[in-house]
Amino acid sequence: MNYLKRLLVGRPLKSSENDDQNLSRFAALALLSSDALSSVAYGTEQIVVVLVTLSAAAIWYSLPIAIVVLVLLASLILSYRQIIHAYPHGGGAYVVSSENLGKNAGLIAGGSLLVDYMLTVAVSVSAGAEAIASAIPALYNHRVLISVIIVLLLMLMNLRGLRESAGLLMVPVYSFIAVITILIVVGLVKIVTGMEPLHSTAQVGTVVPGVTMALLLRAFSSGSSSLTGVEAISNAVPFFKKPRAKNAAGTLAMMGLILGFFFTGITFLNFWLGIVPTTEVTVLSQVGEAVFGKGIMYYVLQFVTALILAVAANTGFSAFPVLAYNLAKDKFLPHRYQDRGDRLGYSNGIITLALGSIVLLLIFQGSTERLIPLYSVGVFIPFTLSQTGMVLKWRKEGHHWIRKSIANIIGALISFAIVVILFVYRLPDIWPFFIIMPILIYAFYKVHEHYKNVAEQLRLVDDVELHDYDGNTVIVLVGNVTQVNIGAINYARSIGDYVIAMHVSLEENEEKEREIRHEFREKFPDVRFSVVRSPYRSIVNPVSRYVDRISKNAKQHNYTTTVLIPEFVPNRTWKRSLHNQTALRLRFRLSYRDDIIISTYNYHLKK
Repeated sequence: MNYLKRLLVGRPLKSSENDDQNLSRFAALALLSSDALSSVAYGTEQIVVVLVTLSAAAIWYSLPIAIVVLVLLASLILSYRQIIHAYPHGGGAYVVSSENLGKNAGLIAGGSLLVDYMLTVAVSVSAGAEAIASAIPALYNHRVLISVIIVLLLMLMNLRGLRESAGLLMVPVYSFIAVITILIVVGLVKIVTGMEPLHSTAQVGTVVPGVTMALLLRAFSSGSSSLTGVEAISNAVPFFKKPRAKNAAGTLAMMGLILGFFFTGITFLNFWLGIVPTTEVTVLSQVGEAVFGKGIMYYVLQFVTALILAVAANTGFSAFPVLAYNLAKDKFLPHRYQDRGDRLGYSNGIITLALGSIVLLLIFQGSTERLIPLYSVGVFIPFTLSQTGMVLKWRKEGHHWIRKSIANIIGALISFAIVVILFVYRLPDIWPFFIIMPILIYAFYKVHEHYKNVAEQLRLVDDVELHDYDGNTVIVLVGNVTQVNIGAINYARSIGDYVIAMHVSLEENEEKEREIRHEFREKFPDVRFSVVRSPYRSIVNPVSRYVDRISKNAKQHNYTTTVLIPEFVPNRTWKRSLHNQTALRLRFRLSYRDDIIISTYNYHLKK
């Protein structure tokens, strides 16, 4: 088992090697921006799909809508750069909202992002699986299985550590950046040189009958899906090389410039070329065919798009564990999310994200269309809260707060508008959010309450009461007289003032019972041997009742009670599955008793 783990995950890393695992800007851009950059593959299409429900002539409205999306992008990039410098330990929207808007707002932001990162993985891999199925139609009915396999591969890749996962992602991410850049540049050159005349479905400014503000708002909210993943870098600041804040802010700026250029270029080319979306072919594919023709570059574009959509899920694998770490540090998630694995990654967060994403894929059957609305609401609620939180932060600090908060105010207003639009126009698609979030918030508070109660009960008080016991009663659970039980009895005699050997008889076999009693008394004539009969073939219940009776009697004599459970340990892990787990069940049952001490005597088998 350990060999398999080393093969899949790699050798353990020392804590002192942590800095060596941190990311440069070049590597971090590949690791943390794949989600945001890949969204240009469907961002423009989401706008146009809504507009053509009225008329193909309405496509020209995608240009002013794109401008508003770019304004929102600019405000988010500027705001999250501020967040990175103000909160260099990571946490993003959760930390900002908690500190400036209160714990409830922070938990809403944190809970939304936890679910959203799972949706990021589910949406990305399902889109990648659809792209693969488009290329190989025979795989169409196996999209969910393909998606699950991709999630498991990404999980293993991230369990191997930051540097290795970043190294593997560089090829698809930078290939996508190169190909999309060539697509836009070639397309613009053709337009400027007159090689590609205007084919738009309508001139800019054309009045299209039936256009309503509701339609434009729906198109805008759909197009804003291109901005998902922007916050990931602010959550993952601890992953960067020193100076961490400076490198994270620089990487965020690079990602924002690339994303803005791609979104603007593809939206403009789509308008100029007069492309109308169809169910069979994506808008990006049609733009690629119009610019490149059906040559090699067109197929390269399709390949790198499918590749980045498949690996875009990795943004979630990078940001989710750090967010879970911050929630666990504040005692709203189990402490195990603070633990680092063998490869210095937050492995429990990585595994949880993978399992949650697989559950979503199975529930929604890998349907990207059904997942995206939930995906959007999970992004823009934290956007709204974090931007609002930054405005309050600057106001508290007082000095030039209006100038500092301009980007935050714009981002908060637009993000809030998108949330309202989603609530009004996409309620049938996002209703699960209103069930998931209250459950998640309730779970946060129950975990927090537990840790608070534990701390109160473990805290030392001034008048510590010391109690002197007169002795210790040790109950040893024995079956047949074996090397294990003999060793356990000898140990019990060394720690106990009064030793009882207890045997549970599962059947009415007096001859066997007498045989065990006789054999035991020969070995230990001075040890009390008690037999408890169990007519229902249960060991746990009779043991519990017997221990209860002995414990009450021990208390009367000011004795402690120890239950010693003998257990043999096979020399190979797999051999454990060949034996029943009676000792485990007994420990679990007795662990809820506060009047006894449970101990295990391990006898190690050699072969």
